[in-house]
Amino acid sequence: MRLPSRLLAALAFVSPAAAVEIVAHRGASHDAPENTLAAHALAWEQGADLVETDVHLARDGELIVIHDKTTQRTTGRAGVVVELTLAELRALDAGAWKDPRFRGERLPTLDEQLTRIPAGKRMLVELKVGPEIVPALARSLARCGATPATVTLISFNAATLREIRRALPGYRTLYLMGYKAAAPGDPKAKAPPRIEDVIAEARAAGFTGLDLQHTWPLTPAEVARIRAAGLELHVWTVDDLEVARRWIGLGVASVTTNRPGWLRAGLDR
Repeated sequence: MRLPSRLLAALAFVSPAAAVEIVAHRGASHDAPENTLAAHALAWEQGADLVETDVHLARDGELIVIHDKTTQRTTGRAGVVVELTLAELRALDAGAWKDPRFRGERLPTLDEQLTRIPAGKRMLVELKVGPEIVPALARSLARCGATPATVTLISFNAATLREIRRALPGYRTLYLMGYKAAAPGDPKAKAPPRIEDVIAEARAAGFTGLDLQHTWPLTPAEVARIRAAGLELHVWTVDDLEVARRWIGLGVASVTTNRPGWLRAGLDR
């Protein structure tokens, strides 16, 4: 079947950026305190396709949304997350450090965030600890009516993702990997892992794809190998238009950013 010439002409002008999903890193974290309900709400307002969030286990086995292992940076109070109960963590102010306007924002639970996903939107849930978090995660997903259509699970911890594949086989899993090039001449400089090894590990475990740090020196040939292996490719965390365009040119499915509204507007120009 031949497509009408006008449709073909319109398709020719579709930007690759239009097909790429924008992921709000810890919500709209450039403008609001990261991982809070305020940051998530703002990310949806700014047009993010997905919001990424970070989940730890509290001392009493409850799930709490916070990035760091400790509470100091985002609450101003010293504490180790796994040594505090959910009630103790919820008593902390997670907004004032960013701006006085956000004073009183609390560390949310995963349930609170899952039940606030707007229609047609999705979440990336990053598991910040080991496989021990999976039973509580499974209960939260079931309690909130979450499905693989609305939630993707991600982690730097391959063992955690493997346990998710066992316990929650329907859910998509992205393997997070970071890489920062050392300064020239640094004796500690290391090359990134061989992409062939990364692909082999991800395929053997049945992961859906890779989510790589934007500083990873990936080549088009390596992208082709990732695709040939049946793996998706995503990138984090990008707050630079040229860097975003380069990765979009490589064919990523999503770009994670602290500034979802700004990035989308810039890519659409």
